[in-house]
Amino acid sequence: MTMKTVDDYLNLENTTLLVGDLVKIFSPYFQEDTVMEFAYDWLKIRGLEPFYHRYHEKKVTQFKGTNVIGRLKGDHEGPHILLNGHLDTVEICDGWKKDPLGAEVEDGKLYGVGALDMKSGCAAIMLAVEAFVKTTPSFNGEIIYTLVSDEEGPYGLGTDALLLDGITDFVDAAIVPEPSGSFANIPFPCLCLGARGGWNYTVTVHGKSSHAAHPELGIDAVEEAAKIMLQLKAMETKTDPKLGKGSISVIDFKGGGVACSVPDLASFTIFRHTVKGENLGYLRQEVEEAVKRAGIKGTWSMKFRDAPHPENGGYHPYTISESNPYTKTMQRCIKDVTGKNAEISYFPSIGDFNYLGSRAKIPTYVFGPQGIDFHGSDEYVVLETVVDTSKVIYAYLREVLT
Repeated sequence: MTMKTVDDYLNLENTTLLVGDLVKIFSPYFQEDTVMEFAYDWLKIRGLEPFYHRYHEKKVTQFKGTNVIGRLKGDHEGPHILLNGHLDTVEICDGWKKDPLGAEVEDGKLYGVGALDMKSGCAAIMLAVEAFVKTTPSFNGEIIYTLVSDEEGPYGLGTDALLLDGITDFVDAAIVPEPSGSFANIPFPCLCLGARGGWNYTVTVHGKSSHAAHPELGIDAVEEAAKIMLQLKAMETKTDPKLGKGSISVIDFKGGGVACSVPDLASFTIFRHTVKGENLGYLRQEVEEAVKRAGIKGTWSMKFRDAPHPENGGYHPYTISESNPYTKTMQRCIKDVTGKNAEISYFPSIGDFNYLGSRAKIPTYVFGPQGIDFHGSDEYVVLETVVDTSKVIYAYLREVLT
């Protein structure tokens, strides 16, 4: 019998089939059981030793979640390599012209909710691990693959549970095949060596109510809150040489609504993308300075969002050195597979990679396929870049572990 080669596993036909099967399963965050069962069965049939990792968040969401994990140990000591991806998606939005669960293929693109973000990346992990095990008689170290739930949800509970339960302990390097170039607006292949962080907080302003016929007798909380918002938006955020600038976005506002009365209560919520040096104390000082500049008459308070525990209330930024040996290996594997040097960038937003890169302090590389409209209508992934992503992961495992 002829021994199968890597190309028998990592090809367009297998990739299209697996990405399509995953996309056809409706799996918005907090509703991932069916897609987890599919992934478990797919891996089990191929002898890749998956197991269910259950967790229960009891403080805020009460969510009982499931991850699918495998730990493949080599014959000798060596590096521990983590492959992490999320199988949940956002909810289906309006505006789709394609069937969001149809996995329709057109001109080399596969359409569907989560096709790019990031069921194709999970497929690349699954296919690469299968190819590695079936074509590598002996290896060193350990492969830990983790297909998680609730990355798109409020707290990244799936990967958070990996850290809390010690599954990421002793990991030497990690790959997360999120759509790196698509987020960074760079053509494939793009390698992200870090990411900005992000925190959510609410500022509440208390004024004084009065009849709207005599507003001078009151303190308009809506107006006061607006003054603070404008001052915040005018603040100069820090600049990091790798991550760029932090950013301030108003994502919610509440206040007013009482007929013919000056409102005495208003609040607004900020999502604050951060770079190094912009920790929670810095963000609080930033708001204090905005309030001072606004010169408000009312009183105010600031509160970071409630969280299951202090470490997953938000996401810290992180970066990896270009001189790190694992970085050089990633670059070499990308060049060998694609024939191109990867353009180095940094992820502009947040994800599970932040937990791995900052909390677990693992060199975490974001490298994934190309496409458009993640979180939007008619999301698609370019299938050939999924094949190449799986081949890069395979080549990386071969170089590091054999």
